[in-house]
Amino acid sequence: MKFRSVLVAGIAALFVSQPGWIWAQSSRLDVVKSRGTLLCGVNPSFAGFSLPDSTGQWHGFDVDICRAVAAAVFGDAGKVKYVALSAKERFTALQSGDVDVLARNATWTLTRNVQLGVNFIGTNFYDGQAFMVKADSKIKSVGDLDGASICAISGADTERNLSDYFRSHGMKFKSVSFENADNVAQAYFAGRCDAIINDRSQLASLRSLAPDPKEHIVLPEIISTEPLSPSVRAGDDQWANVVRWSFYAMVQAEDLGLQSTTVRATISTSQNPNVLRFAGKIEDLGGMLGLDREWAVRIVEQVGNYGESYERNIKPIGLDRGINRLWKDGGIIIAPPIR
Repeated sequence: MKFRSVLVAGIAALFVSQPGWIWAQSSRLDVVKSRGTLLCGVNPSFAGFSLPDSTGQWHGFDVDICRAVAAAVFGDAGKVKYVALSAKERFTALQSGDVDVLARNATWTLTRNVQLGVNFIGTNFYDGQAFMVKADSKIKSVGDLDGASICAISGADTERNLSDYFRSHGMKFKSVSFENADNVAQAYFAGRCDAIINDRSQLASLRSLAPDPKEHIVLPEIISTEPLSPSVRAGDDQWANVVRWSFYAMVQAEDLGLQSTTVRATISTSQNPNVLRFAGKIEDLGGMLGLDREWAVRIVEQVGNYGESYERNIKPIGLDRGINRLWKDGGIIIAPPIR
């Protein structure tokens, strides 16, 4: 009996001192359900994608991914704790288990996928890197930046893309780099560089927050492809599938014409097998994920479909949908069938 007590105490101590071990031994879904809150890593200051308001409430396109997962798992999109992460911190926080999901405008690359052990769940925004300059400058295209000083985030793909582009086009530049995105923006607005490079989405966000957005223009050229995707730590297929299909449920809902304000009414009268399957009326697809039958309906009801999230969050910062339209509307956004 004494040996048994010692053994139980030892196991309990291991669970307390080694949270990463627990994470590896049980599904993250079980851990999240037990905790009762989703830990979601986000960008601390990205208008349109993730930004807290004056009351501390988070809003944005990436934030909606976190809310969708919470709605699917808990039935309550509000059960999320947002963890603000810099570009340098984001993958370390995911690897260590400090966050369950990383929804922080990260580009899906081979290196991150393989070397960092990051499982990207699906591209939620197709982006590309570009440059922003002062409107009263004589800079009208990237070719005019030869010899210019460029503000950039250090330690990110941005620096590599910048160097690769200028080298391949026989151009020179001076890098003005900082680890913190806010410091990069401050340097640009203070006139410490001729241009700033970042994803078009980030430049649009930055421009929207300027005292006078008309004083800044984003140059037309896009110098890279940046498929942005939420991610989870590799090695847990069940959790990856929960996050993946929570996102794709938003896309599928738009494709099916399901909207937040009318989703239940639409389902109640629909004869479309795809709608009924989505709603869990004719198949229990949620059970395959470890969720209930109405997981996808709750996502639409509480968060909205992909298009609703885009209109609410990204359109106000001045980015039209472009290639982020649905496939049937001339874009490349498509969800694998929920069947």
